[in-house]
Amino acid sequence: TAGFSASAHDPALFIHLSPRGRTLLLLYVDDMIITRDDPEYIAFVKARLSAQFLMSDLGPLRYFLGIEVSSTSDGFFISQEKYIQDLLARAALTDERIVETPMELNVHLRATDGDPLPDPTRYRHLVGSLVYLAVTRPDISYPVHILSQFVSAPTSVHYSHLLRVLRYLRGTISHRLFFPSSSSLQLQAYSDATWASDPSDRRSLSAYCVFLGGSLIAWKTKKQIAVSRSSAEAELRAMALLTAEVTWLRWLLQDFGVSVTTPTLLLSDSTCAISIARDPVKHELTKHIGVDAFYVRAGVQDQVIALQYVPSELQLADFLTKAQTRAQHGIYLSKLSVVHPP
Repeated sequence: TAGFSASAHDPALFIHLSPRGRTLLLLYVDDMIITRDDPEYIAFVKARLSAQFLMSDLGPLRYFLGIEVSSTSDGFFISQEKYIQDLLARAALTDERIVETPMELNVHLRATDGDPLPDPTRYRHLVGSLVYLAVTRPDISYPVHILSQFVSAPTSVHYSHLLRVLRYLRGTISHRLFFPSSSSLQLQAYSDATWASDPSDRRSLSAYCVFLGGSLIAWKTKKQIAVSRSSAEAELRAMALLTAEVTWLRWLLQDFGVSVTTPTLLLSDSTCAISIARDPVKHELTKHIGVDAFYVRAGVQDQVIALQYVPSELQLADFLTKAQTRAQHGIYLSKLSVVHPP
């Protein structure tokens, strides 16, 4: 009745258009964020809502669903520092050790490693909390992905690696994502895969990260649902996953009133996968991945994405596919704008 309409691309987003501009309302159960350029209309919307519902006005955005938001003249910072403090308190670590990386190099965990935990409840609880923490901490995306695969029957080895992640968080509790106010509104996406990386079933790992200008806005680490017969096939499946995400983000930006007219740059370090995606000819060797190839190719033809090669040393999504050395870990954090507070 206030004139809002639900977004076709995110049912939790409500949009109001008027000659005075655009108002966005994001709703999660009984928590909401309202934003627009005109603060007077925001006050009007809140008055209309207060007339219908018992509502508390918490003022400018500072805290939402466990996510802390702070701002400076240079931009916004989001973090979950209080959430980490609560998580560490629940974990009840018996020492004060910290580590500089969340996972050791060249670790390949299996379900049979170590002795089964007599009570897996604590492991499941802590890993579940880490999954939500990864919403603002891309630096734990890969280890959380690995640890979450063993929640059904965790062992002592899995639990020791979980404790390492917690010790890493203790030492980096103030880290936060930075969104510069000077950032452009152009999307840029990185796609990567590690072929046959899981020793138990030889399925590959897909990973991507998406930037809006200089701001990291989306990332994922996900095991592929089928075994890939080549590294190019694994890379192509990762590109298809990212193409779907980019398509949705472009729709969402249009809901925000952002003009999206040029193809989104999709960067991959696999020349073979790029070649297959660009080639309209179906070959005998690639017919079993025809759906993924066709989907990526359709994204190129529809000018949703533009494929471009990036050298492996500049592939930012690589951070989400494997453990890194201390030096590499620090470099990636800087490039992803995971920073200490000012």
